[in-house]
Amino acid sequence: MTRSITDNDHLMAKHSKHQQSIIRNYYKNKGAIGLQRLSELVTDLYLAEGKQRERVWKNITAALQKLKMSPKRIKHLVEQDNPTLIAQVVEEFMAKEA
Repeated sequence: MTRSITDNDHLMAKHSKHQQSIIRNYYKNKGAIGLQRLSELVTDLYLAEGKQRERVWKNITAALQKLKMSPKRIKHLVEQDNPTLIAQVVEEFMAKEA
């Protein structure tokens, strides 16, 4: 029985062992990286005003989607426009990670 070559196998074959290790570690820690990004965005949201605030909310929405939060809850958070609520969400996700 032959094994089919997946796209991932093909891409990984083009990288050195060191690069493969870095790539594997990135995907292994992808959730933690996303959570770190979200916590940085909370700080940005506290400081942002006007158009910049809209861009930060757009980035927060994308980060929450990557963390698999329900669209209904994301919509609620955006409507509330409250950085404290996003900080609480970060704490929730961190508690799940622990």
